[in-house]
Amino acid sequence: MATTNRSPAIACIGVIGRHNNPLHISLFAAEGDSEPRDKLEFSFMLSTCLDLFEARMPSKTVGQDFGLLQAIDERLAMYGWLTNTGVKFVIIVDMEGRSSNLQDNKNPAVLGLKNSDLTSTFQAIQIAYIRLLRNPFYTPDDHAPGKSSGSTQITSRRFVQEIDRIGNAWAPVIATR
Repeated sequence: MATTNRSPAIACIGVIGRHNNPLHISLFAAEGDSEPRDKLEFSFMLSTCLDLFEARMPSKTVGQDFGLLQAIDERLAMYGWLTNTGVKFVIIVDMEGRSSNLQDNKNPAVLGLKNSDLTSTFQAIQIAYIRLLRNPFYTPDDHAPGKSSGSTQITSRRFVQEIDRIGNAWAPVIATR
């Protein structure tokens, strides 16, 4: 007998610049939700993790997974990654983001995530960001706060599409018996 349960999905991917300025925010709707996620609410959530990066900085070397930054509530959790240039990637996971059909009632839902469930996703985001940096028409310093020219947001269509693809394709590894 198949049961319908909820499984984790990415709710938000945020790219935060080395000056703690938001460079890009992608939101992903939960399956079955009638209203889109609130970008302002998720922007506030992303800004709350900046102190956590700073607090963990002395014990961590740059360019690695910071793991679980904080659980916002029983449904949303934030995970972080810091590049060697100081750019931060944050993924907010919605533990009930999509429906799943499980065949076994003994294993009804995913109760948590391992840090390794997101490592390949962070690496994919970092590759997309590196490809953006390799574009000769993209100048990262133009996106720093206080610069008068251009937007502070990443507007590259290719980068935005790749982040959307990564966020929509992600699913946690679920061990079966």
